[in-house]
Amino acid sequence: MGQVSFDVMNARVTFKNVPIHTISKFSFKDVAAACAEFKKIPGVDECIIIQTATRVEIFTVSNVEIDDSPDARRAEGKTLVLNKIKDTWVSLSSLEQIDIDHFDQTLEVYKGDDVYLHLLRLASGLDSLVVGWQSVFNDIVKALADAKSAGVSGNILNKLFESVIRLAARMRDTTGIAKDVVSLGDVAVKLVDEKAGLDSKKKVLIIGTGESAAMLAKTLSTKGILFDVTSRTLTRATGFTTILGGNPVDFNDVLAGFDKYDIIFVATTSDYFLITYDRIRLVMEEKKKGTLILDLSDPRTVDEGITALPGIKLLFRDQIAEIFDESVRSRIGIVPAVEKIIEKELPVLSARMKRLDA
Repeated sequence: MGQVSFDVMNARVTFKNVPIHTISKFSFKDVAAACAEFKKIPGVDECIIIQTATRVEIFTVSNVEIDDSPDARRAEGKTLVLNKIKDTWVSLSSLEQIDIDHFDQTLEVYKGDDVYLHLLRLASGLDSLVVGWQSVFNDIVKALADAKSAGVSGNILNKLFESVIRLAARMRDTTGIAKDVVSLGDVAVKLVDEKAGLDSKKKVLIIGTGESAAMLAKTLSTKGILFDVTSRTLTRATGFTTILGGNPVDFNDVLAGFDKYDIIFVATTSDYFLITYDRIRLVMEEKKKGTLILDLSDPRTVDEGITALPGIKLLFRDQIAEIFDESVRSRIGIVPAVEKIIEKELPVLSARMKRLDA
């Protein structure tokens, strides 16, 4: 038998290169089954998938015996494995033809030390939607546990993930980057709760499917609050709710039934007013109970003129900006310290993985 060497590869789609409402199209209904399918690709021996509301990432190990078998580590061999990964990904997801046509431009692919660096940054909280977010670290721990349970990971990825988890836990504790982390959603939901009370009896709506809306959805879901989601198209709202929760609703239906909502979060990137006095006047004039609207959009997309209607209380992002911005600034100030530790630990991790390679 020849010497065994390996390649570690990471292929990913994240909120950084596709809109959040389209992440669900790249996701897998059964992650363990998807890992098993990727392992069927010739040359792929291990697989772990991290799948969340903001990312779908596949980590694979390609093992070859250099002396006794064709070398899949050569350029042509690596390309073949990557093409098979793409084909398998397409077959297991709900990608549309336009997504498939642009898959090469959408997909990020990294190997070796670049994979180790990315995983360290992700686990430490530097590359998450909210810097320092604990949920990202938990997702990585869960991905490893699930892969082990399903028998789809192996010595290489287990060692990599265990090492990264251990290092990241230490970095998060020593630097404080994970301390008192609040998202825009946390602050917004707390404000609304203080102003109007937020419980399971309230009818809640989120308008928007971007990053701010995603943070709102995460916070509401964590608190067990049911909510509807609407966007410019029902397709966007459906894609968003598929992976973040909530009930998708057509925007025209929302305007026609605006009076049924007690609390409305508006978090869009529109450059015009979505909610105006004329648009909701008829349906809101007869409403007996009050409605609280929090516009988190920048620029604002709710016209202040709607406050002339009875029972409407309108809040803006300015009223939570100071709290949220302070949290962001405190995290950003810690980032260089985390990056310095990563810079020091990356060569150590790489050397540890190379010893496995040898």
